[in-house]
Amino acid sequence: MISTIKQWFGAALDVVLPRSCPVCGKALGSDEPWLCRRCLRELPLTHLDQVPFNAMEQLFAGKVPIERATGYFYYEKGSPYAAILHDIKYRHVPRMAQWLAARALREMPPFANGITTVVPVPLHADKLARRGYNQSEYIARGVAQATGATVVQAVKAVRSHTTQTHKGALERWQNIQGAYGLARGMEQRLAGKHVLLVDDVVTTGSTLEACAATLLDVPNITVSLFTLAVARLD
Repeated sequence: MISTIKQWFGAALDVVLPRSCPVCGKALGSDEPWLCRRCLRELPLTHLDQVPFNAMEQLFAGKVPIERATGYFYYEKGSPYAAILHDIKYRHVPRMAQWLAARALREMPPFANGITTVVPVPLHADKLARRGYNQSEYIARGVAQATGATVVQAVKAVRSHTTQTHKGALERWQNIQGAYGLARGMEQRLAGKHVLLVDDVVTTGSTLEACAATLLDVPNITVSLFTLAVARLD
């Protein structure tokens, strides 16, 4: 009965406040949570989890010793699919990130083998106050939902930094230096664990590199990486 009432309420809400697919603009049906079926079917998946020493893993080779890395779909500036990240980050729909992350990890179950803990890339308190949420935390929730892993706020943003958007690789690296630290008590809590560090998108990898380096101060930790989207790196 409760389920039926929720369905009726959802259908009525769609009439009053119709939802639309962020990719194509088509009105969404009651069985289409965030993307229309066609755009979801044509989502440019990377399948990097199936590629040994893939392009994302190569990006971090020689910088930080990660176990494995993958991104769910390809990000290209100007692509209609870039609207997904824009909506998640700036238009107050972080639950779409949670839904996509859960879907991604269910489609690649071997990737999560051995992972016990999910750590979101943090936002500085100033930026968190302005935005109202950390999209990476919602991605972490989706991963946890699909895998049973525990979300831990293990990395903290110790200083604010300017946006990474429109910066080159060197500028991004310089901008992020000293921006992150390990939260109190994490050395004992994460020692010997396999941790999955998550973010919304990877381009140059500077943010993930800095956060992974912070986590790798923990004794006997193993770090892997997951992002919703990844720029074409090859």
